Amino acid sequence: MRANVDVFIVGAGFSGAVVAERLASHGLSVLIIDKRPHIGGNAFDAIDAHGIRIHPYGPHIFHTNGANIAKYLSRFTEWRPYEHRVRAKVGEQFVPIPINIDTLNALYRLELDESTVEAFYQSVREPRDPLRTSEDVVLNAVGRDLYEKFFRGYTRKQWGLDPSELASSVAARIPTRTNRDDRYFTDSFQKMPLHGYTRMFERMLTHPHIDVQTGVDFFKVRKTVRARHVVYTGPVDAFFDYCFGKLPYRSIRFEHEHLPTTAVYQPVGTVNFPNDFEYTRITEFKHLTGQAHTGTSIVREFPQDEGDPYYPVPRAANEALYQRYAALALAETGVTFVGRLAQYRYYNMDQCVGAALKSSQYVLDKLGLQAEVESTSTGSERALPTRMRDNPVASRSSG
Repeated sequence: MRANVDVFIVGAGFSGAVVAERLASHGLSVLIIDKRPHIGGNAFDAIDAHGIRIHPYGPHIFHTNGANIAKYLSRFTEWRPYEHRVRAKVGEQFVPIPINIDTLNALYRLELDESTVEAFYQSVREPRDPLRTSEDVVLNAVGRDLYEKFFRGYTRKQWGLDPSELASSVAARIPTRTNRDDRYFTDSFQKMPLHGYTRMFERMLTHPHIDVQTGVDFFKVRKTVRARHVVYTGPVDAFFDYCFGKLPYRSIRFEHEHLPTTAVYQPVGTVNFPNDFEYTRITEFKHLTGQAHTGTSIVREFPQDEGDPYYPVPRAANEALYQRYAALALAETGVTFVGRLAQYRYYNMDQCVGAALKSSQYVLDKLGLQAEVESTSTGSERALPTRMRDNPVASRSSG
Protein backbone atom coordinates (compact mmCIF):
# COMPACT_ATOMS: atom_id res chain seq x y z
CA MET A 1 0.00 0.00 0.00
CA ARG A 2 1.33 3.40 -0.97
CA ALA A 3 1.94 5.63 2.03
CA ASN A 4 2.10 8.87 0.00
CA VAL A 5 -0.37 9.62 -2.79
CA ASP A 6 -2.09 12.56 -4.39
CA VAL A 7 -5.58 11.25 -3.62
CA PHE A 8 -6.76 8.64 -1.13
CA ILE A 9 -10.19 7.22 -2.05
CA VAL A 10 -12.29 5.28 0.43
CA GLY A 11 -14.70 2.85 -1.23
CA ALA A 12 -14.39 1.05 -4.57
CA GLY A 13 -18.03 1.18 -5.64
CA PHE A 14 -19.39 3.37 -8.41
CA SER A 15 -18.58 6.67 -6.71
CA GLY A 16 -15.02 5.81 -5.71
CA ALA A 17 -14.13 3.96 -8.90
CA VAL A 18 -15.30 6.75 -11.20
CA VAL A 19 -13.39 9.38 -9.23
CA ALA A 20 -10.27 7.17 -9.20
CA GLU A 21 -10.36 6.67 -12.97
CA ARG A 22 -10.91 10.34 -13.71
CA LEU A 23 -8.17 11.58 -11.40
CA ALA A 24 -5.66 8.96 -12.55
CA SER A 25 -6.37 9.85 -16.18
CA HIS A 26 -5.19 13.37 -15.34
CA GLY A 27 -1.90 12.16 -13.90
CA LEU A 28 -2.69 11.99 -10.19
CA SER A 29 -1.54 9.05 -8.09
CA VAL A 30 -4.52 7.33 -6.48
CA LEU A 31 -4.87 4.83 -3.66
CA ILE A 32 -8.36 3.33 -3.52
CA ILE A 33 -9.36 0.95 -0.73
CA ASP A 34 -12.44 -1.02 0.18
CA LYS A 35 -13.31 -2.83 3.38
CA ARG A 36 -14.87 -5.69 1.43
CA PRO A 37 -12.66 -8.28 -0.30
CA HIS A 38 -13.69 -7.06 -3.76
CA ILE A 39 -14.24 -3.97 -5.87
CA GLY A 40 -17.61 -2.82 -7.20
CA GLY A 41 -19.43 -2.10 -3.97
CA ASN A 42 -23.03 -3.30 -3.97
CA ALA A 43 -22.91 -3.61 -7.78
CA PHE A 44 -20.31 -6.39 -7.54
CA ASP A 45 -21.34 -9.50 -9.48
CA ALA A 46 -19.80 -12.94 -9.79
CA ILE A 47 -20.31 -16.40 -11.22
CA ASP A 48 -21.83 -18.66 -8.57
CA ALA A 49 -20.86 -22.27 -7.93
CA HIS A 50 -23.34 -23.39 -10.59
CA GLY A 51 -22.06 -21.18 -13.39
CA ILE A 52 -24.67 -18.42 -13.24
CA ARG A 53 -23.77 -14.76 -12.89
CA ILE A 54 -25.48 -13.37 -9.80
CA HIS A 55 -25.60 -10.09 -7.88
CA PRO A 56 -24.74 -11.02 -4.28
CA TYR A 57 -26.13 -7.70 -2.97
CA GLY A 58 -29.39 -7.81 -4.88
CA PRO A 59 -30.32 -6.86 -8.46
CA HIS A 60 -28.68 -3.86 -10.06
CA ILE A 61 -30.40 -2.72 -13.24
CA PHE A 62 -28.67 0.04 -15.16
CA HIS A 63 -30.87 2.73 -16.70
CA THR A 64 -30.34 6.41 -17.47
CA ASN A 65 -31.56 9.33 -19.54
CA GLY A 66 -28.06 10.79 -19.49
CA ALA A 67 -26.37 10.15 -22.81
CA ASN A 68 -23.03 11.32 -21.43
CA ILE A 69 -23.31 8.98 -18.43
CA ALA A 70 -23.84 6.03 -20.78
CA LYS A 71 -21.05 7.25 -23.08
CA TYR A 72 -18.61 7.48 -20.19
CA LEU A 73 -19.33 3.97 -18.89
CA SER A 74 -19.19 2.58 -22.43
CA ARG A 75 -15.44 3.16 -22.32
CA PHE A 76 -15.22 0.23 -19.94
CA THR A 77 -17.93 -2.18 -21.06
CA GLU A 78 -20.00 -3.47 -23.92
CA TRP A 79 -23.72 -3.66 -23.25
CA ARG A 80 -26.59 -6.10 -23.42
CA PRO A 81 -30.02 -4.55 -24.10
CA TYR A 82 -32.36 -5.27 -21.20
CA GLU A 83 -35.66 -3.70 -20.13
CA HIS A 84 -36.59 -4.66 -16.59
CA ARG A 85 -40.11 -5.90 -15.92
CA VAL A 86 -41.68 -6.56 -12.53
CA ARG A 87 -44.82 -8.36 -11.46
CA ALA A 88 -46.55 -8.07 -8.09
CA LYS A 89 -48.44 -10.91 -6.45
CA VAL A 90 -51.88 -9.66 -5.43
CA GLY A 91 -54.08 -12.45 -4.18
CA GLU A 92 -53.49 -15.27 -6.66
CA GLN A 93 -52.66 -12.97 -9.56
CA PHE A 94 -49.30 -11.71 -10.79
CA VAL A 95 -49.90 -8.28 -12.31
CA PRO A 96 -47.68 -5.55 -13.79
CA ILE A 97 -46.09 -3.01 -11.47
CA PRO A 98 -45.96 -0.01 -11.92
CA ILE A 99 -49.75 -0.10 -12.13
CA ASN A 100 -50.94 0.20 -15.73
CA ILE A 101 -54.11 -0.47 -17.73
CA ASP A 102 -53.52 -4.24 -17.73
CA THR A 103 -53.03 -4.22 -13.96
CA LEU A 104 -56.38 -2.53 -13.41
CA ASN A 105 -58.24 -4.67 -15.90
CA ALA A 106 -56.90 -7.88 -14.35
CA LEU A 107 -57.69 -6.84 -10.77
CA TYR A 108 -61.15 -5.39 -11.33
CA ARG A 109 -62.30 -7.30 -14.43
CA LEU A 110 -62.63 -4.09 -16.40
CA GLU A 111 -62.02 -3.18 -20.02
CA LEU A 112 -60.24 0.12 -19.58
CA ASP A 113 -58.19 1.67 -22.36
CA GLU A 114 -56.18 4.87 -22.72
CA SER A 115 -59.36 6.89 -23.23
CA THR A 116 -61.01 5.72 -20.01
CA VAL A 117 -58.22 4.91 -17.54
CA GLU A 118 -57.75 8.48 -16.32
CA ALA A 119 -61.41 8.68 -15.37
CA PHE A 120 -60.97 5.50 -13.35
CA TYR A 121 -58.08 6.98 -11.39
CA GLN A 122 -60.09 10.11 -10.75
CA SER A 123 -62.99 8.04 -9.44
CA VAL A 124 -60.89 6.15 -6.86
CA ARG A 125 -58.28 8.68 -5.73
CA GLU A 126 -58.46 10.38 -2.34
CA PRO A 127 -57.31 13.98 -2.89
CA ARG A 128 -54.67 15.03 -0.36
CA ASP A 129 -53.14 18.47 -0.02
CA PRO A 130 -50.42 18.96 0.99
CA LEU A 131 -48.61 15.70 0.21
CA ARG A 132 -46.55 15.29 3.36
CA THR A 133 -46.17 11.52 3.59
CA SER A 134 -45.87 8.53 1.29
CA GLU A 135 -49.41 7.58 2.24
CA ASP A 136 -50.61 10.98 1.05
CA VAL A 137 -48.87 10.55 -2.30
CA VAL A 138 -50.30 7.10 -3.02
CA LEU A 139 -53.85 7.82 -1.85
CA ASN A 140 -53.84 11.03 -3.86
CA ALA A 141 -52.84 9.11 -6.99
CA VAL A 142 -54.63 5.75 -6.87
CA GLY A 143 -56.91 5.62 -3.85
CA ARG A 144 -57.35 3.31 -0.90
CA ASP A 145 -57.78 -0.13 -2.47
CA LEU A 146 -54.69 0.00 -4.69
CA TYR A 147 -52.78 1.52 -1.77
CA GLU A 148 -53.63 -1.50 0.37
CA LYS A 149 -53.01 -4.02 -2.41
CA PHE A 150 -49.61 -2.76 -3.60
CA PHE A 151 -48.01 -0.22 -1.31
CA ARG A 152 -48.80 -0.43 2.37
CA GLY A 153 -47.59 -3.98 3.07
CA TYR A 154 -44.52 -3.63 0.85
CA THR A 155 -43.54 -0.36 2.50
CA ARG A 156 -43.94 -1.81 5.99
CA LYS A 157 -41.65 -4.70 5.09
CA GLN A 158 -39.12 -2.57 3.23
CA TRP A 159 -38.80 0.25 5.75
CA GLY A 160 -40.19 -1.18 8.98
CA LEU A 161 -42.55 1.79 9.02
CA ASP A 162 -46.04 2.58 7.81
CA PRO A 163 -46.24 4.84 4.72
CA SER A 164 -47.83 7.48 6.92
CA GLU A 165 -44.51 7.67 8.81
CA LEU A 166 -42.29 8.16 5.75
CA ALA A 167 -41.50 11.24 3.71
CA SER A 168 -43.45 11.78 0.52
CA SER A 169 -40.25 11.29 -1.49
CA VAL A 170 -40.38 7.52 -0.95
CA ALA A 171 -43.53 7.16 -3.03
CA ALA A 172 -43.21 10.24 -5.22
CA ARG A 173 -41.11 8.42 -7.82
CA ILE A 174 -43.59 5.55 -8.27
CA PRO A 175 -45.39 6.22 -11.56
CA THR A 176 -48.99 5.52 -12.36
CA ARG A 177 -49.28 4.48 -15.98
CA THR A 178 -52.15 5.42 -18.25
CA ASN A 179 -51.06 2.99 -20.97
CA ARG A 180 -49.95 -0.64 -21.24
CA ASP A 181 -46.21 -0.02 -20.86
CA ASP A 182 -45.07 -2.70 -18.38
CA ARG A 183 -41.40 -1.72 -18.23
CA TYR A 184 -40.27 -0.83 -14.74
CA PHE A 185 -38.15 2.03 -16.09
CA THR A 186 -38.81 4.25 -19.09
CA ASP A 187 -35.29 5.70 -19.48
CA SER A 188 -33.88 6.06 -22.99
CA PHE A 189 -30.84 3.90 -22.12
CA GLN A 190 -31.61 0.55 -20.52
CA LYS A 191 -28.80 -2.00 -20.78
CA MET A 192 -26.69 -4.33 -18.67
CA PRO A 193 -22.89 -4.64 -18.81
CA LEU A 194 -22.32 -7.52 -21.25
CA HIS A 195 -19.67 -9.20 -19.11
CA GLY A 196 -20.96 -7.97 -15.76
CA TYR A 197 -20.36 -5.02 -13.48
CA THR A 198 -17.21 -6.43 -11.93
CA ARG A 199 -15.46 -6.64 -15.31
CA MET A 200 -16.47 -3.04 -15.95
CA PHE A 201 -14.97 -1.94 -12.62
CA GLU A 202 -11.80 -3.90 -13.32
CA ARG A 203 -11.31 -2.04 -16.59
CA MET A 204 -12.06 1.27 -14.89
CA LEU A 205 -9.45 0.70 -12.20
CA THR A 206 -6.71 -0.83 -14.36
CA HIS A 207 -4.42 2.17 -14.61
CA PRO A 208 -0.75 2.60 -13.70
CA HIS A 209 -1.59 5.53 -11.42
CA ILE A 210 -4.19 3.55 -9.42
CA ASP A 211 -3.32 1.28 -6.50
CA VAL A 212 -6.31 -0.87 -5.48
CA GLN A 213 -6.35 -2.47 -2.05
CA THR A 214 -9.33 -4.54 -0.87
CA GLY A 215 -10.02 -5.94 2.58
CA VAL A 216 -8.71 -2.70 4.10
CA ASP A 217 -10.56 -0.79 6.83
CA PHE A 218 -10.16 2.96 6.40
CA PHE A 219 -10.41 3.61 10.11
CA LYS A 220 -7.44 1.35 10.77
CA VAL A 221 -5.18 2.95 8.16
CA ARG A 222 -6.37 6.55 7.91
CA LYS A 223 -3.41 7.83 9.93
CA THR A 224 -0.84 5.88 7.94
CA VAL A 225 -1.62 7.31 4.50
CA ARG A 226 -0.47 10.78 3.51
CA ALA A 227 -2.55 12.32 0.72
CA ARG A 228 -3.10 15.75 -0.77
CA HIS A 229 -6.83 15.04 -0.79
CA VAL A 230 -9.25 12.38 0.48
CA VAL A 231 -12.41 11.24 -1.29
CA TYR A 232 -14.70 9.48 1.16
CA THR A 233 -17.69 7.38 0.05
CA GLY A 234 -18.44 5.58 3.31
CA PRO A 235 -21.06 6.42 5.98
CA VAL A 236 -20.73 10.09 6.90
CA ASP A 237 -21.62 9.47 10.55
CA ALA A 238 -18.83 6.88 10.88
CA PHE A 239 -16.29 9.38 9.51
CA PHE A 240 -17.07 11.66 12.44
CA ASP A 241 -17.13 8.82 14.97
CA TYR A 242 -20.93 9.04 15.35
CA CYS A 243 -20.51 12.23 17.38
CA PHE A 244 -24.18 13.16 16.94
CA GLY A 245 -25.44 9.58 17.02
CA LYS A 246 -25.94 7.00 14.28
CA LEU A 247 -27.92 7.77 11.16
CA PRO A 248 -30.70 5.20 10.66
CA TYR A 249 -30.42 2.80 7.74
CA ARG A 250 -32.31 -0.22 6.50
CA SER A 251 -30.31 -3.27 5.60
CA ILE A 252 -31.17 -6.45 3.71
CA ARG A 253 -30.53 -10.13 4.24
CA PHE A 254 -30.17 -11.91 0.93
CA GLU A 255 -31.21 -15.53 0.63
CA HIS A 256 -29.69 -17.01 -2.53
CA GLU A 257 -30.90 -20.31 -3.96
CA HIS A 258 -29.99 -22.38 -7.01
CA LEU A 259 -32.66 -24.53 -8.65
CA PRO A 260 -30.74 -27.13 -10.68
CA THR A 261 -33.68 -28.58 -12.60
CA THR A 262 -35.65 -25.37 -13.18
CA ALA A 263 -34.79 -23.58 -16.41
CA VAL A 264 -37.12 -20.61 -15.75
CA TYR A 265 -38.47 -19.85 -12.27
CA GLN A 266 -40.59 -16.77 -12.99
CA PRO A 267 -41.72 -14.95 -16.14
CA VAL A 268 -39.89 -11.67 -15.44
CA GLY A 269 -36.71 -10.54 -13.71
CA THR A 270 -38.36 -9.56 -10.42
CA VAL A 271 -41.58 -10.46 -8.64
CA ASN A 272 -42.73 -8.30 -5.71
CA PHE A 273 -44.69 -9.67 -2.76
CA PRO A 274 -46.51 -6.73 -1.16
CA ASN A 275 -48.62 -8.78 1.22
CA ASP A 276 -47.31 -12.36 1.31
CA PHE A 277 -44.22 -13.79 3.00
CA GLU A 278 -41.48 -12.01 4.95
CA TYR A 279 -39.41 -11.17 1.88
CA THR A 280 -40.21 -8.25 -0.41
CA ARG A 281 -39.20 -9.68 -3.75
CA ILE A 282 -37.54 -12.48 -5.71
CA THR A 283 -35.15 -11.82 -8.57
CA GLU A 284 -34.10 -14.40 -11.14
CA PHE A 285 -30.70 -13.45 -12.53
CA LYS A 286 -30.88 -15.17 -15.92
CA HIS A 287 -33.43 -12.60 -17.06
CA LEU A 288 -30.89 -9.86 -16.32
CA THR A 289 -27.82 -11.52 -17.79
CA GLY A 290 -29.35 -13.42 -20.69
CA GLN A 291 -27.45 -16.56 -19.78
CA ALA A 292 -28.51 -19.97 -21.05
CA HIS A 293 -28.40 -22.66 -18.36
CA THR A 294 -30.37 -25.78 -17.49
CA GLY A 295 -30.84 -24.47 -13.93
CA THR A 296 -31.47 -21.04 -12.48
CA SER A 297 -30.37 -18.92 -9.53
CA ILE A 298 -32.67 -16.63 -7.56
CA VAL A 299 -32.44 -14.32 -4.56
CA ARG A 300 -35.03 -13.39 -1.94
CA GLU A 301 -34.69 -10.10 -0.05
CA PHE A 302 -35.50 -9.73 3.63
CA PRO A 303 -35.26 -6.10 4.82
CA GLN A 304 -33.97 -5.61 8.37
CA ASP A 305 -32.52 -2.96 10.66
CA GLU A 306 -29.20 -4.67 11.39
CA GLY A 307 -26.44 -5.28 8.88
CA ASP A 308 -24.62 -3.32 6.19
CA PRO A 309 -26.22 0.08 5.56
CA TYR A 310 -28.19 0.13 2.30
CA TYR A 311 -31.05 2.59 2.42
CA PRO A 312 -31.21 5.87 4.35
CA VAL A 313 -34.55 6.08 6.13
CA PRO A 314 -36.28 9.22 4.77
CA ARG A 315 -37.84 10.90 7.78
CA ALA A 316 -37.61 14.52 8.87
CA ALA A 317 -35.72 13.71 12.08
CA ASN A 318 -33.15 11.68 10.16
CA GLU A 319 -32.64 14.43 7.63
CA ALA A 320 -32.11 16.93 10.44
CA LEU A 321 -29.48 14.66 11.98
CA TYR A 322 -27.78 14.25 8.61
CA GLN A 323 -27.62 18.01 8.14
CA ARG A 324 -25.57 18.27 11.34
CA TYR A 325 -23.05 15.87 9.85
CA ALA A 326 -23.23 17.70 6.51
CA ALA A 327 -22.12 20.89 8.25
CA LEU A 328 -19.07 19.07 9.62
CA ALA A 329 -18.33 17.64 6.19
CA LEU A 330 -18.41 21.06 4.55
CA ALA A 331 -15.79 22.21 7.03
CA GLU A 332 -13.43 19.39 5.97
CA THR A 333 -11.58 21.26 3.24
CA GLY A 334 -9.25 18.35 2.52
CA VAL A 335 -12.03 15.80 2.09
CA THR A 336 -14.72 15.39 -0.56
CA PHE A 337 -17.78 13.37 0.48
CA VAL A 338 -19.62 11.69 -2.37
CA GLY A 339 -22.00 8.78 -2.82
CA ARG A 340 -25.00 7.20 -1.20
CA LEU A 341 -23.56 6.70 2.28
CA ALA A 342 -21.48 9.86 2.40
CA GLN A 343 -24.42 12.01 1.31
CA TYR A 344 -27.17 9.99 3.03
CA ARG A 345 -29.15 9.68 -0.19
CA TYR A 346 -30.40 6.74 -2.21
CA TYR A 347 -28.89 7.43 -5.60
CA ASN A 348 -29.50 5.29 -8.63
CA MET A 349 -26.32 4.08 -10.29
CA ASP A 350 -26.34 6.75 -12.97
CA GLN A 351 -26.77 9.42 -10.30
CA CYS A 352 -23.73 8.02 -8.51
CA VAL A 353 -21.73 8.28 -11.73
CA GLY A 354 -22.89 11.83 -12.34
CA ALA A 355 -22.05 12.93 -8.81
CA ALA A 356 -18.65 11.23 -9.03
CA LEU A 357 -17.77 12.93 -12.31
CA LYS A 358 -18.64 16.29 -10.81
CA SER A 359 -16.65 15.46 -7.68
CA SER A 360 -13.67 14.58 -9.84
CA GLN A 361 -13.73 18.03 -11.35
CA TYR A 362 -13.96 19.55 -7.87
CA VAL A 363 -10.85 17.65 -6.74
CA LEU A 364 -8.93 18.60 -9.89
CA ASP A 365 -9.81 22.24 -9.29
CA LYS A 366 -8.90 21.91 -5.61
CA LEU A 367 -5.47 20.56 -6.53
CA GLY A 368 -4.88 23.25 -9.13
CA LEU A 369 -5.32 21.11 -12.23
CA GLN A 370 -7.28 22.20 -15.26
CA ALA A 371 -9.41 19.67 -17.10
CA GLU A 372 -12.40 19.63 -19.39
CA VAL A 373 -15.58 19.22 -17.39
CA GLU A 374 -17.51 16.06 -18.23
CA SER A 375 -21.26 16.52 -18.53
CA THR A 376 -22.85 14.81 -15.55
CA SER A 377 -26.52 15.20 -16.37
CA THR A 378 -28.55 12.03 -15.97
CA GLY A 379 -31.26 13.44 -18.20
CA SER A 380 -33.88 13.22 -15.47
CA GLU A 381 -32.36 15.93 -13.31
CA ARG A 382 -29.58 18.45 -13.34
CA ALA A 383 -26.03 17.48 -12.43
CA LEU A 384 -25.76 16.51 -8.80
CA PRO A 385 -23.76 18.73 -6.47
CA THR A 386 -20.42 17.54 -5.20
CA ARG A 387 -20.45 18.41 -1.54
CA MET A 388 -23.82 17.79 0.08
CA ARG A 389 -25.70 20.90 -0.91
CA ASP A 390 -29.39 20.53 -1.78
CA ASN A 391 -29.16 16.88 -2.76
CA PRO A 392 -32.51 15.34 -3.78
CA VAL A 393 -33.81 12.40 -1.79
CA ALA A 394 -34.33 9.48 -4.15
CA SER A 395 -36.30 6.46 -3.05
CA ARG A 396 -35.38 2.84 -3.46
CA SER A 397 -35.56 1.31 -6.91
CA SER A 398 -34.24 -1.76 -8.65
CA GLY A 399 -31.39 0.36 -9.87
